[in-house]
Amino acid sequence: MASVAGAGGPSPARNIDRFFEYSLLGMLASGFFAVLGSGFLDLPTAAVMTCALVARVLILSDLLPLNASPRLVTAITLAYIGFYPLDYLFLSREFVPATVHLVFFLAVTKLLTARSERDYALVTIVAFLELLAASIISGSLNFFAFLGLFILFAVATFASGEIRRSTRKQARLVRAGLRSIQWRVAGLTFVVAIGILALTAGMFFILPRTARAAFQRLVPDQFRLQGFSNEVVLGEIGEIKTSSAPVMRVRKVEALSAPGSLQLSELTANLKWRGTALSRFDGHRWYNPVPIREHSIRMDPLTQLIEDSQRPPRSVRRLNYEVHMQDTSDEVLFFAGIPEYLSINAPSIKRSFTDRYRIPFGFMRNVSYIAWSYLPGPEGEGTPPALPANEREDYLQLPSMDPRIASLTSEWTAGARTPAREAEAIESHLRHDFRYSLKLPKSQPADPIADFLFRRRQGHCEYFASSMAVMLRAIGIPSRVVTGFQSGELNPISGWLVIRSSDAHSWVEAWMPGRGWTVFDPTPPDPNAGVVTAWTRIGYYFDAAETFWQEWVLNYSMDRQYLLALKMQSSTRSGLNWMDSAVSSIDEARQAATAFFRRWGASLAVILIAAALVIYFGPRIRLTWNTRRRVLRAQRGEAQASDATLLYLHMLTLLSRRGIEKPAWATPIEFARCLPASEVAPVVEDLTSAYNDLRFGGRREAAGRMVALLEQLERM
Repeated sequence: MASVAGAGGPSPARNIDRFFEYSLLGMLASGFFAVLGSGFLDLPTAAVMTCALVARVLILSDLLPLNASPRLVTAITLAYIGFYPLDYLFLSREFVPATVHLVFFLAVTKLLTARSERDYALVTIVAFLELLAASIISGSLNFFAFLGLFILFAVATFASGEIRRSTRKQARLVRAGLRSIQWRVAGLTFVVAIGILALTAGMFFILPRTARAAFQRLVPDQFRLQGFSNEVVLGEIGEIKTSSAPVMRVRKVEALSAPGSLQLSELTANLKWRGTALSRFDGHRWYNPVPIREHSIRMDPLTQLIEDSQRPPRSVRRLNYEVHMQDTSDEVLFFAGIPEYLSINAPSIKRSFTDRYRIPFGFMRNVSYIAWSYLPGPEGEGTPPALPANEREDYLQLPSMDPRIASLTSEWTAGARTPAREAEAIESHLRHDFRYSLKLPKSQPADPIADFLFRRRQGHCEYFASSMAVMLRAIGIPSRVVTGFQSGELNPISGWLVIRSSDAHSWVEAWMPGRGWTVFDPTPPDPNAGVVTAWTRIGYYFDAAETFWQEWVLNYSMDRQYLLALKMQSSTRSGLNWMDSAVSSIDEARQAATAFFRRWGASLAVILIAAALVIYFGPRIRLTWNTRRRVLRAQRGEAQASDATLLYLHMLTLLSRRGIEKPAWATPIEFARCLPASEVAPVVEDLTSAYNDLRFGGRREAAGRMVALLEQLERM
């Protein structure tokens, strides 16, 4: 498709060709960035595809000549098809990543070499496959943004493609209007794309999505957040904390809350979201023995997780909350405090001997659940059962360690007469004598705990919790390290508590006689905790949009409809009070409106009258202006074929003033021949002949004849 240049630049046909090619490129780029936004693509694939997109833009701009041999392209493609099994078996080792590599290889190849209609069709298919892949692996709001762009470019591609094919046909009945058609197609494309999104938006709120796990088995482990499985190596939590990606969002469910229950905003600063507890330590990693001792809990719409005898009295603080989780590892469920009741869309869950809850049937994305928990006080609630001997042995196990650790423990706990006081002494020394830091050692020392206690004296929560657990075990107090999240950030726009990877945290649970498992947190506060800035406030709005996407699109189910119905019912119950307040509000609004119209009524009336005049006369003025502009253009000999229609319609308007109407069934020639004999008839016949010469013959000089005949007709 070589560029055809004329005196005024590229030809009209070339304009529509360029529009088609850029629209097709936009389709492919939208699909690519939708996949890229999911975090799925590896760096080499993303870099190669980005370079190919830039190269295609340069090719379309005639800045990068590229003419690859079809035989060479075919040979490279066949070679990669032979490489695909090697990628699947030895490099990617996953079906989906290897297939995505193949799709993007085809995309790069056709991007750089597309010339024929078959090439363009293949690029369209590849673009659709990209978007389909993104819909499977992406769960963030940016997918919706790229979906909108994809639809916009798709409409533009198919519309301009049809026009492009019609201009290549030998028999053309109409050739007018091609010079600026790319702008009209762009406007039509935008309107149609917005219409498609608007018409389909209602389906997201009417039809709950119930097949969210259809492709979850195909998703590789790289999406899982490591650090919450049954094995955690020292340093993993610190690596997680370097990311600010949201892990879960939490809010209180007012429609299901008991009277007097706590608000999340009251507890945000120190609220801990417990995930996994680990019992054994080998000096470098915490883990649970295999096989894991756990039992299954059958889930009902509302399931009680603890026995009635273990439930604390009503005076204990309680919290009700709804959790929307992102992708995490090992299907762990996170709870604040000790969960009493749980409602989750799963047939069963597993509970381990360390009170870890998980979904047992494979990796499940975007898990949502509602929980009711209680927060035990510092002295515990009730009298717990004795710790079994086999579990006590697990929680006292220690590897060979530096003897200085035992001496330091004895020094810190000197004078403490109870296990609780000993634990508090160790916690206090670690919190006040050591410094918090996310800086990890360049190489793992032989004894990480001794290196932390006696040399570095700084680290993140994992080292503080591990050191305290080891020191407690050294003096015979059963203890375990717990991984989860702490605090979070309350978004004032959405009302949801956002918990990010940077909120990952480790702490200690120690067995206290008469109290059971008691929480201790030896980690000092982070001195580099973020402050609220203007960018933070802007981020609240983006996060609120992301929350809306997660809540009402990805996680919209029958449970969501049920909660919505409860809120409506709650609003109905308070309807009488609302109506009472509404009456007084109406009176206040009436008084305010009266004062407003007294002050601004005249100005408002002038503005409304001016707007009405613009709406009524604007189209007529615009038509008159366009007619005059095109008549002047015709007089200068610059008329286009489309101007013939405008001038002919002006002739019909002049005839209509004389009472002569053109029948809808008559062609221009038939109408001119059927006019009765008069001074007007020959003028109309000559004007119709000039109209045909300009409209279908492409003779620009006929425009001047039409203008002169119209002036003659106006003078009659």
